[in-house]
Amino acid sequence: MKSFLLVQSVIRHAETRSLIQMALEEAGHRVVESASYVQAQSLLCNGLAPDLLLVESPGEGSPDNTQYQALLRAARGASGCLVVGVVENALRLEAADLGVRQFLVKPITRGDVDALLEGLCVSLNIQASVDDGALRPMLVSEALPSRDLQALPLIEDLGDGRYFLAASPTMLEIHRQAKLLADIDVTVLILGESGTGKEVIAHLIHKHSRRSRQKLLNVNCAALPTELLESELFGHRQGAFTGAVKDRAGRFEQANRGTLLLDEIGEISAQMQAKLLHVLQDGQFTRLGGQESTRVDVRILAATNVRMESALRERTFREDLYYRLSAFTIHVPPLRERREEIPYLIEETIRRTPAEIKTGDFVFSSRLVDVALQYHWPGNLRELRNFITRTIVMRDSDSAVRELETKIAARGYAPASELPETAPASLAGMRSIVRDLKDRTEVQMIQQALDASGWNRRHAAKNLNISYRALLYKIQQHRLAPRLARGMN
Repeated sequence: MKSFLLVQSVIRHAETRSLIQMALEEAGHRVVESASYVQAQSLLCNGLAPDLLLVESPGEGSPDNTQYQALLRAARGASGCLVVGVVENALRLEAADLGVRQFLVKPITRGDVDALLEGLCVSLNIQASVDDGALRPMLVSEALPSRDLQALPLIEDLGDGRYFLAASPTMLEIHRQAKLLADIDVTVLILGESGTGKEVIAHLIHKHSRRSRQKLLNVNCAALPTELLESELFGHRQGAFTGAVKDRAGRFEQANRGTLLLDEIGEISAQMQAKLLHVLQDGQFTRLGGQESTRVDVRILAATNVRMESALRERTFREDLYYRLSAFTIHVPPLRERREEIPYLIEETIRRTPAEIKTGDFVFSSRLVDVALQYHWPGNLRELRNFITRTIVMRDSDSAVRELETKIAARGYAPASELPETAPASLAGMRSIVRDLKDRTEVQMIQQALDASGWNRRHAAKNLNISYRALLYKIQQHRLAPRLARGMN
């Protein structure tokens, strides 16, 4: 190889920069560092022809974005690799449009850099065919984010501290559905247990919709009696009831041209169901105590943890209202059915925990995350977040492990002693522990999919909701083989 170019100033952390430089130099490659995007572009324009250009993204909304884009355009002849954060999906797609096909997702490990180098060596030196019976070494870029394959986990910020995270096939499909529904003004009914993140999905739909510049208002229908709920939704005129000292607009008027989320819709009374049906059918309503009708342009989303099949069968919820609300229905699975997301959720919750709470050097031990993977989490995401916060505040990993083991034993789950052994927490920091658990979860998912399909890799890739090429790369990366073949080694 000729050389590698490292844009030093944008890779801000000395530890990350040193890690990359050490890995490259130990592999026998020459590193040319640059002080800025502009200097790196100048080197390229003056004849430097690196085999790999490593660039860290400036971050969304950064004033350096113009210089960064100019550098990527100047580097079209080189093999580019972008260093990005886990939530910078827009920057990844933008970089892909400018010719970048390889990505390193922060936090970066030595293994990430070694895999990148191995893939580049393959692309330069090996030209082997691919068929279902033989594997060739895969380019790292073939298994990394593109328009067809998102890096895991997919994390999208929604503002006000909310974020949507998906790593399981079901949640990735929900993300795809939410984007498809964004510009279609149909009502959407979001079903799922309490704490599964139904409100977050409503915000995701709103964010991608043409109404995103307007408000999304949320009404908890279970929190108010019928009389107050009617006033909350439709407003009232002065004197309509005791305490109505002036006219007040309801949520439908306040959300005009935006989105209205009717949360816990399954809890409203029969009387309120009839009034709401009338509004959804006619698109107009009358304020409480008023005479004239008001028409507004509102996108309706509804959510409930009530089992609607039972509610319809028992006639506690009107069929006509249900069918009016459920033009499209999204079923959000409980956390126990998407356990592969637990390590990612732990890491992201810790990352977003305020600094004043994360005092000292306390880390979530690998043992604790392992037990968390076994627990049932009846309270779903809400229970998990509370548990993480409580553990951080108490700074007692052993007590947290015992708490979960007691709950697991009480519900008759597999004992925690049967969980796989992990490295002592002292050998790695929190990030490396969680990354290791992610890898083990990924290996388990891929191995199960391959075994279930009889090692038909195309069928397994379809079931995992990843590309065939990505699966081939993962098989090589994790050195996977059929169980029988492993037993004969």
